[in-house]
Amino acid sequence: MEFLGGPREPSGEEDMEKKRLEYYKKKLLTRRDELVKTITRTEEEGRQADDDPTVDLADKAANSYTKEFLFGQTNTDRTILNMIDEALKRIRTEEYGTCANCQDELQQKRLEAVPWAKHCITCQEKKEQGLL
Repeated sequence: MEFLGGPREPSGEEDMEKKRLEYYKKKLLTRRDELVKTITRTEEEGRQADDDPTVDLADKAANSYTKEFLFGQTNTDRTILNMIDEALKRIRTEEYGTCANCQDELQQKRLEAVPWAKHCITCQEKKEQGLL
């Protein structure tokens, strides 16, 4: 960085912010890898439920239910995966940690619990109530 014609060392605050972003990036990437593995495994288990050569009607019904349940899980995991990808993009564009609606900084507790959060708690509640 340049400051008054000369290079400037990053402040301690900037250093801390970089470390914090790196921490959340690592956390998001780890969660992303877990989800990709889970989705792949779940899809495979769903296909195997189809291949089961059971003749009994109750077994077929149980397999059908299992398959629906597994694919429902996959959809939920895919939704979270998309939110993680969006959060990683916000890190790259330096928008991470800021509410997409009110532009307030997200609380550390919120990011710790839901590192892919896009809104502060207040705006998230409004969104869930259909007010946003």
